[in-house]
Amino acid sequence: MTQLFLELALMLAVILVAAEVFTNALEHLGERLKISEGVTGSLFAAVGTALPETMVPLLALAGGTSSQSVNEEIGVGAILGAPLMLATLTTFLMTLAVVRTRGVHGTIAPERTGFVRDMNYFLAAFGLAALAMFVPHNQWYVRALFSVGLVGIYALYVVMTFRASEKLVESGHGTEALGTMFLSRLGVPTNLLTIIVQLAVGVALLVGGAKGFIHGVEGVSHALGISALLLSLIIIPIATELPEKVNSILWIRRRKDTLAFGNITGAMVFQGTLLPAIGIMLTPWEPRVEVLTGVIITLIAAAWLRLNVRAGGLAVRALLMNGLLYLGYLFITLTR
Repeated sequence: MTQLFLELALMLAVILVAAEVFTNALEHLGERLKISEGVTGSLFAAVGTALPETMVPLLALAGGTSSQSVNEEIGVGAILGAPLMLATLTTFLMTLAVVRTRGVHGTIAPERTGFVRDMNYFLAAFGLAALAMFVPHNQWYVRALFSVGLVGIYALYVVMTFRASEKLVESGHGTEALGTMFLSRLGVPTNLLTIIVQLAVGVALLVGGAKGFIHGVEGVSHALGISALLLSLIIIPIATELPEKVNSILWIRRRKDTLAFGNITGAMVFQGTLLPAIGIMLTPWEPRVEVLTGVIITLIAAAWLRLNVRAGGLAVRALLMNGLLYLGYLFITLTR
């Protein structure tokens, strides 16, 4: 058992280092391309830090273990657990980090148009993915239409986000890298080629770390007598989304609210469209109790964020509710 947990810890360390390397390069790419914080946060940083939890279901479904049923359970759990964690626990932890400085009655103020766009696209896409669970498996053509629709939603989201970038840069929301690029600390110049090299290194480490993490999850689930699905819904997202949590906490404490929330909401859109599109076609995408509970709570948490956004920002006290929603999810799934 000790060896299994050590393996998980080692693979998690690889994933965290990889995500940091990848995200650092993305920030410099955003600054070099002169794009807005919205694009950098909601697209570049979001996709970059979402890669760990993205790689896990993809590699699992491609044959991560010798058991097809375990592969499918890990895939479904990782796909649906990621948006749940982002909308509830990650948002709560980020908010908790500024309660002392901003107060319970204070606000967090991401750029409003981008935040609203992210949440609208996520709610539409994830609601569509939830409906697909009730489509019988023999109606594969209907499921295929759902998958194509989700891919189309993300493509439209990317176009609309880039389209809004120029005006945001003009209004003072341009991207600024938070520090020196890692490769430059070794004496290498910061240019487009070295940025791409660092991105490639990050991706390679992510693939290796995610592959090892899948085997660790299978071993722990057998040792503890917990289903791979439940473990993947809870453990994998907590572990693999540490980059989002850490980055958003750092940004929010530096009052970079747009980057902090864009990192979360952009990842939610990415993980609420492309990954469910794959899950609908390649897994038993069914409304099991553990799965449906997570989907419903995720939609409630996202709708709560969308309803509470105001011209002056989001109230800190309102965001603390998202932490309670996550506790409610744990209570329902672990006590049934």
